[in-house]
Amino acid sequence: MISDSNAASSNTSQPAAETARSVQPRRFTDKVAVITGVSDRGIGGAIAERLAREGASVAMLCRHEPHKLLKLLDRLECDARSINCDITQSSQITAAVEWTVDQLGGLEILVHNAGVESAGRLVEVPIEKWKALLDVNLQGAIQMSQSVLPVMKSGGVIVNVASTLSIGGCAGYSVYSASNAGLIGFTQSLAWELAPRGIRVVADSPGLIHTPMVFKHIARWTPEARDKVEACHPLGIGTPHDVANAVAFLASSEGHWITGVNLPLGWAPHYPLPFQHFLG
Repeated sequence: MISDSNAASSNTSQPAAETARSVQPRRFTDKVAVITGVSDRGIGGAIAERLAREGASVAMLCRHEPHKLLKLLDRLECDARSINCDITQSSQITAAVEWTVDQLGGLEILVHNAGVESAGRLVEVPIEKWKALLDVNLQGAIQMSQSVLPVMKSGGVIVNVASTLSIGGCAGYSVYSASNAGLIGFTQSLAWELAPRGIRVVADSPGLIHTPMVFKHIARWTPEARDKVEACHPLGIGTPHDVANAVAFLASSEGHWITGVNLPLGWAPHYPLPFQHFLG
Protein backbone atom coordinates (compact mmCIF):
# COMPACT_ATOMS: atom_id res chain seq x y z
CA MET A 1 0.00 0.00 0.00
CA ILE A 2 2.61 2.58 1.08
CA SER A 3 6.23 2.80 -0.04
CA ASP A 4 8.82 5.00 1.64
CA SER A 5 11.74 6.47 -0.31
CA ASN A 6 14.24 7.94 2.17
CA ALA A 7 17.54 6.11 1.75
CA ALA A 8 20.62 8.12 0.87
CA SER A 9 22.58 7.19 -2.24
CA SER A 10 26.35 7.04 -2.62
CA ASN A 11 26.12 7.58 -6.38
CA THR A 12 26.62 11.29 -7.00
CA SER A 13 26.84 11.18 -10.80
CA GLN A 14 23.77 12.51 -12.65
CA PRO A 15 22.88 13.06 -16.29
CA ALA A 16 23.38 16.66 -17.41
CA ALA A 17 19.64 17.38 -17.75
CA GLU A 18 18.95 15.95 -14.30
CA THR A 19 21.77 17.98 -12.79
CA ALA A 20 20.43 21.16 -14.38
CA ARG A 21 16.97 20.58 -12.93
CA SER A 22 18.45 19.97 -9.48
CA VAL A 23 19.86 23.52 -9.34
CA GLN A 24 16.62 25.05 -8.10
CA PRO A 25 15.42 27.14 -5.17
CA ARG A 26 14.22 25.38 -2.03
CA ARG A 27 10.81 27.04 -1.85
CA PHE A 28 9.08 24.08 -0.20
CA THR A 29 11.44 23.18 2.62
CA ASP A 30 9.42 21.91 5.63
CA LYS A 31 6.28 21.74 3.48
CA VAL A 32 4.17 18.62 2.91
CA ALA A 33 2.47 18.14 -0.46
CA VAL A 34 -0.15 15.62 -1.54
CA ILE A 35 -0.29 15.01 -5.31
CA THR A 36 -2.93 12.87 -6.98
CA GLY A 37 -2.62 10.93 -10.21
CA VAL A 38 1.14 10.32 -10.02
CA SER A 39 2.86 8.03 -12.52
CA ASP A 40 6.38 7.50 -13.79
CA ARG A 41 5.93 9.39 -17.07
CA GLY A 42 3.00 11.74 -16.54
CA ILE A 43 2.33 15.24 -15.30
CA GLY A 44 1.78 14.12 -11.71
CA GLY A 45 5.20 12.52 -11.58
CA ALA A 46 6.88 15.67 -12.92
CA ILE A 47 5.07 17.79 -10.30
CA ALA A 48 6.09 15.43 -7.51
CA GLU A 49 9.70 15.51 -8.69
CA ARG A 50 9.76 19.32 -8.89
CA LEU A 51 8.27 19.90 -5.43
CA ALA A 52 10.49 17.23 -3.89
CA ARG A 53 13.60 18.73 -5.49
CA GLU A 54 12.63 22.02 -3.88
CA GLY A 55 12.46 20.49 -0.43
CA ALA A 56 8.87 19.30 0.00
CA SER A 57 7.94 16.00 1.56
CA VAL A 58 5.56 14.50 -0.99
CA ALA A 59 2.79 11.94 -0.66
CA MET A 60 2.00 10.63 -4.12
CA LEU A 61 -1.48 9.19 -4.54
CA CYS A 62 -1.64 6.73 -7.41
CA ARG A 63 -3.29 3.59 -8.72
CA HIS A 64 0.04 1.94 -9.57
CA GLU A 65 3.32 2.50 -7.76
CA PRO A 66 5.72 4.74 -9.79
CA HIS A 67 8.81 2.57 -9.36
CA LYS A 68 11.14 4.60 -11.59
CA LEU A 69 10.13 7.89 -10.01
CA LEU A 70 10.61 6.53 -6.51
CA LYS A 71 14.11 5.34 -7.44
CA LEU A 72 14.97 8.78 -8.85
CA LEU A 73 13.72 10.61 -5.76
CA ASP A 74 15.49 8.12 -3.52
CA ARG A 75 18.75 8.78 -5.37
CA LEU A 76 18.22 12.52 -4.87
CA GLU A 77 17.59 11.92 -1.16
CA CYS A 78 14.08 13.35 -1.38
CA ASP A 79 11.36 12.48 1.10
CA ALA A 80 8.75 10.80 -1.12
CA ARG A 81 6.04 8.30 -0.35
CA SER A 82 3.72 6.42 -2.68
CA ILE A 83 0.18 5.69 -1.48
CA ASN A 84 -2.16 3.41 -3.37
CA CYS A 85 -5.38 5.40 -3.58
CA ASP A 86 -8.48 5.45 -5.78
CA ILE A 87 -9.74 9.03 -5.55
CA THR A 88 -13.27 7.95 -6.42
CA GLN A 89 -13.38 6.12 -3.08
CA SER A 90 -13.89 8.47 -0.13
CA SER A 91 -12.65 5.92 2.41
CA GLN A 92 -9.32 5.60 0.58
CA ILE A 93 -8.96 9.37 0.35
CA THR A 94 -9.59 9.76 4.08
CA ALA A 95 -7.05 7.06 4.90
CA ALA A 96 -4.41 8.62 2.63
CA VAL A 97 -4.85 12.09 4.14
CA GLU A 98 -4.75 10.75 7.70
CA TRP A 99 -1.60 8.76 6.94
CA THR A 100 0.08 11.79 5.38
CA VAL A 101 -0.60 14.03 8.37
CA ASP A 102 0.43 11.31 10.84
CA GLN A 103 3.64 10.30 9.06
CA LEU A 104 4.79 13.57 7.48
CA GLY A 105 3.58 15.97 10.15
CA GLY A 106 1.10 18.14 8.27
CA LEU A 107 -0.27 19.08 4.89
CA GLU A 108 0.30 22.46 3.27
CA ILE A 109 -0.15 21.73 -0.45
CA LEU A 110 -2.70 19.71 -2.39
CA VAL A 111 -2.21 19.25 -6.13
CA HIS A 112 -5.19 17.58 -7.75
CA ASN A 113 -3.73 16.22 -10.97
CA ALA A 114 -5.63 12.94 -11.40
CA GLY A 115 -7.69 12.91 -14.55
CA VAL A 116 -8.99 10.64 -17.27
CA GLU A 117 -9.61 11.50 -20.91
CA SER A 118 -12.21 10.18 -23.32
CA ALA A 119 -13.33 11.26 -26.78
CA GLY A 120 -16.61 10.37 -28.39
CA ARG A 121 -19.83 11.71 -29.80
CA LEU A 122 -22.14 12.39 -26.89
CA VAL A 123 -24.99 10.37 -28.37
CA GLU A 124 -22.69 7.33 -28.48
CA VAL A 125 -21.05 7.64 -25.04
CA PRO A 126 -22.50 5.19 -22.46
CA ILE A 127 -23.82 6.81 -19.29
CA GLU A 128 -21.45 4.72 -17.17
CA LYS A 129 -18.44 6.03 -19.12
CA TRP A 130 -19.17 9.74 -18.74
CA LYS A 131 -20.16 9.32 -15.11
CA ALA A 132 -16.83 7.61 -14.44
CA LEU A 133 -15.04 10.53 -16.10
CA LEU A 134 -16.84 13.04 -13.86
CA ASP A 135 -16.06 10.89 -10.81
CA VAL A 136 -12.32 11.32 -11.34
CA ASN A 137 -11.94 14.73 -12.95
CA LEU A 138 -14.43 16.72 -10.89
CA GLN A 139 -15.79 14.77 -7.95
CA GLY A 140 -12.30 13.50 -7.15
CA ALA A 141 -11.07 17.07 -6.76
CA ILE A 142 -14.04 17.97 -4.58
CA GLN A 143 -13.56 14.95 -2.33
CA MET A 144 -9.81 15.57 -2.02
CA SER A 145 -10.34 19.22 -1.09
CA GLN A 146 -13.05 18.35 1.41
CA SER A 147 -10.74 15.82 3.07
CA VAL A 148 -7.64 18.03 3.38
CA LEU A 149 -9.33 21.25 4.51
CA PRO A 150 -9.83 20.20 8.15
CA VAL A 151 -6.05 19.74 8.51
CA MET A 152 -4.80 22.50 6.19
CA LYS A 153 -3.69 25.62 8.02
CA SER A 154 -3.38 29.24 6.96
CA GLY A 155 -0.84 29.58 4.16
CA GLY A 156 -1.97 26.36 2.52
CA VAL A 157 -2.75 26.09 -1.18
CA ILE A 158 -4.81 23.86 -3.45
CA VAL A 159 -3.72 23.60 -7.10
CA ASN A 160 -6.14 21.98 -9.53
CA VAL A 161 -4.72 20.76 -12.85
CA ALA A 162 -7.47 21.11 -15.45
CA SER A 163 -7.25 21.35 -19.24
CA THR A 164 -7.46 24.00 -21.93
CA LEU A 165 -10.68 22.27 -22.92
CA SER A 166 -12.17 23.91 -19.83
CA ILE A 167 -12.04 27.24 -21.69
CA GLY A 168 -11.93 26.20 -25.36
CA GLY A 169 -14.41 23.71 -26.79
CA CYS A 170 -13.62 20.83 -29.12
CA ALA A 171 -15.93 18.40 -30.89
CA GLY A 172 -16.03 15.02 -29.19
CA TYR A 173 -14.95 16.28 -25.77
CA SER A 174 -18.23 17.59 -24.37
CA VAL A 175 -18.15 15.65 -21.08
CA TYR A 176 -14.39 15.98 -20.66
CA SER A 177 -14.71 19.74 -21.23
CA ALA A 178 -17.61 19.91 -18.78
CA SER A 179 -15.62 18.14 -16.07
CA ASN A 180 -12.72 20.57 -16.42
CA ALA A 181 -14.94 23.65 -16.71
CA GLY A 182 -16.60 22.49 -13.50
CA LEU A 183 -13.16 22.22 -11.91
CA ILE A 184 -12.44 25.86 -12.81
CA GLY A 185 -15.77 27.00 -11.35
CA PHE A 186 -15.03 24.97 -8.22
CA THR A 187 -11.61 26.62 -7.96
CA GLN A 188 -13.00 30.15 -8.28
CA SER A 189 -15.76 29.75 -5.71
CA LEU A 190 -13.69 27.79 -3.20
CA ALA A 191 -11.01 30.50 -3.39
CA TRP A 192 -13.50 33.06 -2.08
CA GLU A 193 -14.67 30.65 0.60
CA LEU A 194 -11.18 29.91 1.92
CA ALA A 195 -9.61 33.36 1.59
CA PRO A 196 -10.61 34.32 5.17
CA ARG A 197 -8.63 31.29 6.36
CA GLY A 198 -5.55 32.36 4.39
CA ILE A 199 -5.79 29.34 2.06
CA ARG A 200 -5.39 29.87 -1.68
CA VAL A 201 -7.07 27.87 -4.47
CA VAL A 202 -5.71 28.10 -8.02
CA ALA A 203 -5.76 26.11 -11.26
CA ASP A 204 -3.79 25.69 -14.44
CA SER A 205 -5.06 24.39 -17.77
CA PRO A 206 -2.41 22.78 -19.99
CA GLY A 207 -2.77 22.21 -23.69
CA LEU A 208 -1.54 18.94 -25.17
CA ILE A 209 1.39 17.48 -23.23
CA HIS A 210 3.78 14.72 -24.27
CA THR A 211 2.45 11.98 -21.97
CA PRO A 212 1.35 8.37 -22.51
CA MET A 213 -2.24 9.66 -22.68
CA VAL A 214 -1.35 11.66 -25.80
CA PHE A 215 1.15 9.22 -27.32
CA LYS A 216 -1.64 6.82 -28.26
CA HIS A 217 -3.18 9.57 -30.40
CA ILE A 218 0.05 10.84 -31.97
CA ALA A 219 0.75 7.38 -33.39
CA ARG A 220 -2.38 7.67 -35.56
CA TRP A 221 -2.03 11.27 -36.72
CA THR A 222 -1.74 12.13 -40.37
CA PRO A 223 0.43 15.11 -41.41
CA GLU A 224 -2.79 17.13 -41.78
CA ALA A 225 -3.89 16.23 -38.25
CA ARG A 226 -0.49 17.17 -36.86
CA ASP A 227 -0.68 20.57 -38.58
CA LYS A 228 -4.06 21.26 -36.95
CA VAL A 229 -2.75 20.34 -33.51
CA GLU A 230 0.33 22.52 -33.91
CA ALA A 231 -1.86 25.40 -35.10
CA CYS A 232 -3.49 25.66 -31.68
CA HIS A 233 -0.19 25.28 -29.81
CA PRO A 234 1.87 28.31 -30.92
CA LEU A 235 4.85 27.27 -28.79
CA GLY A 236 4.53 23.58 -29.57
CA ILE A 237 3.21 20.67 -27.55
CA GLY A 238 4.38 20.88 -23.94
CA THR A 239 6.15 18.52 -21.58
CA PRO A 240 5.17 17.38 -18.07
CA HIS A 241 7.95 19.56 -16.66
CA ASP A 242 6.36 22.63 -18.29
CA VAL A 243 3.26 22.01 -16.19
CA ALA A 244 5.34 21.25 -13.10
CA ASN A 245 7.09 24.63 -13.44
CA ALA A 246 3.74 26.44 -13.41
CA VAL A 247 2.40 24.40 -10.49
CA ALA A 248 5.55 25.05 -8.45
CA PHE A 249 5.19 28.79 -8.96
CA LEU A 250 1.48 28.84 -8.10
CA ALA A 251 2.04 26.72 -4.99
CA SER A 252 5.04 28.71 -3.76
CA SER A 253 5.18 31.82 -1.58
CA GLU A 254 5.91 33.79 -4.75
CA GLY A 255 2.25 33.30 -5.65
CA HIS A 256 0.97 34.38 -2.22
CA TRP A 257 -1.29 37.08 -3.77
CA ILE A 258 -2.74 34.77 -6.42
CA THR A 259 -6.00 32.95 -5.80
CA GLY A 260 -9.11 32.00 -7.72
CA VAL A 261 -7.34 32.13 -11.08
CA ASN A 262 -6.88 29.64 -13.89
CA LEU A 263 -3.60 29.82 -15.78
CA PRO A 264 -3.79 28.53 -19.40
CA LEU A 265 -0.59 26.83 -20.57
CA GLY A 266 0.49 26.67 -24.21
CA TRP A 267 -2.94 27.68 -25.41
CA ALA A 268 -4.25 29.74 -28.32
CA PRO A 269 -7.87 31.02 -28.27
CA HIS A 270 -9.15 28.24 -30.50
CA TYR A 271 -8.95 24.47 -30.29
CA PRO A 272 -9.55 22.84 -33.70
CA LEU A 273 -8.32 19.41 -32.70
CA PRO A 274 -8.85 16.69 -35.35
CA PHE A 275 -11.59 14.90 -33.46
CA GLN A 276 -11.71 11.90 -35.77
CA HIS A 277 -8.11 11.06 -34.91
CA PHE A 278 -8.96 10.84 -31.20
CA LEU A 279 -11.67 8.22 -31.61
CA GLY A 280 -11.08 4.55 -31.09
